[in-house]
Parts: sequence; C-alpha cells; structure tokens
Amino acid sequence: MEEKKYLQLNDIKCYVLAFNLSNYVWKLVVKWDFFSKDTVGKQFVRAIDSVSANIAEGFGRYGKKDKIKFYTTASAQ
Repeated sequence: MEEKKYLQLNDIKCYVLAFNLSNYVWKLVVKWDFFSKDTVGKQFVRAIDSVSANIAEGFGRYGKKDKIKFYTTASAQ
C-alpha cells in the first residue's frame, strides 16, 4: 500500500520565500547604526517577520475562514 504524503509548511513556496526574506532583512538591519535600528529597523523587521508567521499560522488552521484570514493578513503586510 502506498504511503500518503502530507503537505508540509516548507512545501509552500510563498512561506519559504517570506522566511528567507525575513532572514535577509535581519542581516541587513543588524548592521545599521543604533538610531536607524531603533526607529525604522524594529518596525521593518517586525513587519517582515509577520508575513511568514501569518502564513504558518494559517497553514495550521483547519477552517477555511481561519486560513483565509491569516493568508489575507500576510498578503497585506
């Protein structure tokens, strides 16, 4: 009997792209001076991190409406 393969979070291309973008932004912002990091940097990093976080949260939901809510939030970032 053939084993069933389930979709994993890392199989979703937009999640992987968002996660990699988040890591890239962290590496950029960490090099900024204190004032830039404290003002714009923190907001930028939180916004970028929330994209992959919302995709992951939506992936873990069973209800269609819940999934749509998190995916819409991720796309609005």
